Amino acid sequence: MTSLSPGSLTVAPATRDDWELVRAWAAEEGWNPGRSDADAFFAQDPAGFFLGRLDGTPVSAVSVVAYDDAYAFLGFYLVRPELRGRGLGLATWRAGLVHAGGRTVGLDGVPAQQDNYRRSGFSTAYRTARYVGEVPASGPPAAGIVPAERVDPALLAAYDTACHHAERPRFLSAWLATPGHRALARVVDGRVTGYGVVRPCQDEARVGPLFADGPADAAALLDALAEEARGFGARSVAVDVPDTNPEAGRLAEERGLTPTFETARMYTGPVRPVARDRVFGVTTLELG
Repeated sequence: MTSLSPGSLTVAPATRDDWELVRAWAAEEGWNPGRSDADAFFAQDPAGFFLGRLDGTPVSAVSVVAYDDAYAFLGFYLVRPELRGRGLGLATWRAGLVHAGGRTVGLDGVPAQQDNYRRSGFSTAYRTARYVGEVPASGPPAAGIVPAERVDPALLAAYDTACHHAERPRFLSAWLATPGHRALARVVDGRVTGYGVVRPCQDEARVGPLFADGPADAAALLDALAEEARGFGARSVAVDVPDTNPEAGRLAEERGLTPTFETARMYTGPVRPVARDRVFGVTTLELG
């Protein structure tokens, strides 16, 4: 626990139960958090979540989740609206970043905060647009679409590692199995050519990740994931599309999705390269 100026703000590690309050704050901001995301988030790094309290009342939050010795990801940077402008957010931010140590830190920043992040040492790498809409019903799934649980976990983990800046077996195992999450893979001639997850959220269902060898695999997965979303009552889906893969934006538009807001992926230092042409939708803006 760390006591910080201003005022009597105290920042301490948050529990899984604490994070339900933070999820509600994120919903108020229109971030459309997943209803059960925190189970997988805490599986990756239970020490990476922080809550600021002012005179004992929760007022701020940040997560700084470590993936390995080289890479961490910052998210959930929040201060209660009525208390902004008092330095509480910056104090919480600084306390949380201690957890990253010497790791490169990534984040997905909204436009209003990007200048602040630059002053804290972050540089923009690319931009991401959230596309939202109702994917037209496509009938039976395309050939090769199977539940992810039927695929060798080692093959899925290897595919995921090629598309993310660090290996994340704890997160991936939990993300695929979280209640309510629907995970699908495409397997062609015995080879994994992509996988994706859709999950119920505060508003429209969110697809993430959507990783695929090419547009045809991504389209097959997106159509099947949209069907899964309809199965749990969601009419619309959202997918966060990076501008480093032009085919991803084209696919979203072909399916009738429209961009709603933009973020910038920013880093404090070097990151391991990924197969950018396979990333049709990032996993989550909160954990990268």
